[in-house]
Amino acid sequence: MKLLILNGPNLNLLGKREPGIYGDNSFEDYLKTLQEKYKELTIEYFQSNIEGELIDKLHEVGFTFDGVILNAAAYTHTSVGIADAIKAIETPVIEVHISNVHAREEFRNKSFIAPNVKGIITGFGLQSYELALHSFF
Repeated sequence: MKLLILNGPNLNLLGKREPGIYGDNSFEDYLKTLQEKYKELTIEYFQSNIEGELIDKLHEVGFTFDGVILNAAAYTHTSVGIADAIKAIETPVIEVHISNVHAREEFRNKSFIAPNVKGIITGFGLQSYELALHSFF
């Protein structure tokens, strides 16, 4: 099984950025743990702060991968483009969030991508990614 973890803006700062909300582990360290634990899977990773690069990556893998785990970060609440890209591809996408977005600012309650994804996992820290991974078994 081939999965892509796709992270949006500012998630390159995990481990440094607001550790009270996002924890103190880098995503790269967490990814190594996932790859070691799930050796039977091919888990690829891509992060960008640029909306168009995220859309390009969805187009690139959207007909060949078995699943995408997407944390679009702030683009979740603003990007019709990413929502349309998810709708256009065949590969199922799980929306994930590290924090419980519904316990934060009101604008975070609206997800433009939610109507086009298989499901949403929010609020379990980095474990949200592993929970999403399990949804593909």
